[in-house]
Parts: sequence; structure tokens; C-alpha cells
Amino acid sequence: MAERLREPEETPVEVPAAKARTRSRRDFLLFGAGTLAAAGGLWGLLPDDTKQKHLTPRLRDWLDSAEARLGATRGRRERFLNRALTFDDDVAEALYSWDRSVRTYSKSQVTPLRNNYEGATPGPGYLPDWRLTLSGLASGRVESLTIGDLLSRFRRQDQVTRLCCVEGWSMVAWWGGLRFADLLSAYPPSPGARWARLDSAVNLDANRNPDPYYVSIDLPTARHPQTLLATHVSGEPLPLAHGAPLRLLAPMKLGLKNIKAITSIAYSAEEPADYWNERGYSKYDGL
Repeated sequence: MAERLREPEETPVEVPAAKARTRSRRDFLLFGAGTLAAAGGLWGLLPDDTKQKHLTPRLRDWLDSAEARLGATRGRRERFLNRALTFDDDVAEALYSWDRSVRTYSKSQVTPLRNNYEGATPGPGYLPDWRLTLSGLASGRVESLTIGDLLSRFRRQDQVTRLCCVEGWSMVAWWGGLRFADLLSAYPPSPGARWARLDSAVNLDANRNPDPYYVSIDLPTARHPQTLLATHVSGEPLPLAHGAPLRLLAPMKLGLKNIKAITSIAYSAEEPADYWNERGYSKYDGL
């Protein structure tokens, strides 16, 4: 057995010097051509403002001219990037499983919960008159529910899961609220509906100007047993910083889908608009 496992002895092979030089030159040319092609591709994909900031006008003009001679245009670049993003979304959607749970944690593993509003945190003025509007229902009606309606009608579900941000940070939090699936059962969407659009009419930009926020969620994700319409965090009602009185908690999605201070939910057959997708981000945003 030891003899069979022993490595064979190396046998030196002599290569004529001329042949070795030919191989070296060929490898060098191939490596150089590959490097130039990679650099050209990278240049074509760089955002315009990056090109403006980091290259001299003369070099930038020369590279743009070379790019144009090769047939690369801004429109083609955008189509290529959009197709790559769409392919990534298609893969994520194909791998999604409605009955596979994300990891859960113990309450002792909860970490500090940061305020991840993109703009300013809304003040409390909207809370007394807050209502959740539901449309696109099988009944043909438009429902308007108070937070009291939601708390009294639906059983509260608690879970400790990790919320992951596209910026690279994450946090473990103890959430409580009603299952989105329970709301769908109580107020079924119209036949053929495949999507939900969730809006926050009270969202603000950094200068405290109105900046309505909206996300699209496919109904299989909405029906996932860990997708909550959260009303509580750490056992207490949601504070303003975390989306009082109602926010989406879908731990299988990136944080930008987990909309705060929801004011309306509308069901539709066609995919609705999505705030960050319109600004170049993935439409699916799955983990």
C-alpha cells in the first residue's frame, strides 16, 4: 500500500532555448492583451462621475475615443449592467424557498439597533391619524385599518432574526408583529395578483422634505412564515426611529426592502415601482 501511495520521481524534461523563448513571448503577449481588454472593460463600466474626478481630461478623451471606435456606448453599458442585475435577480428568485427559514437567534444575542432611515426620522405628528390602507383586494373594497384593528384582530408573532443592509452592516433584533400571511388570508388580494406595493407617505429626505418611499414585494415572500408586519421591537411598540407604528420585516431580503412607517399596501398582477430599483439597485434584493 505504501508503495502505491508514494509519489513518482520527477523526470526532468529538456526544452530547447528557442522554444522556451517563444513560449515566454507568447505568454507575455497573451497576458498583456488580457490586461488591456480587462482595463478597457473596466473603463467602459465606470460611472461618468468617477471618470471626471480621477483622470486628466486628455487621458479621459483618449479613452473615450478608443471606446467609441470599439462600438461601446453609454446606452450599451447601461443595457449590459441592467442585464447583469436582472440575471442576478433571476438566480436569487430561482433559489428562493417559501418554506426554508432564515437563521434565528436567542434574545441574549440581540445587538444594538441603529436608525437606518435614509433621510430624516419623521416626527410623531402622523401617528394620531395613522391608518393602513389596503387595495387591490378580491372584495373590490378599499380597507382602512387602525393600529388597534391590527393588534386586536391578529395574533402576535415574535422572532429574533438578523437584518442585513446593502451597505454591509447587520443587526440582530427581537421583532414582534402579525404575519403578512395572516393579513393576506384575512384580506385576500384579487385573483391573479402576484405583487404587493408598500408605501410610506410620511417618509422624509435629509432636509425633512416629503420623500414618499415605496417597495415591491412578491407575494411568495409576503407569505413566508418569517415575513412580519412588525409592530414591536424588544417587546415594546415600535419607536419612531424604527418605523412606528408598522413596518415590514422580511429577513430574507436586504434592509432597503424592509420599509418603515407603512401607510398603504396595494396588490397587483404586474410588478409595481420600487424606490431603490428606480435608482439602480436590484429589484429582488434577496439574501
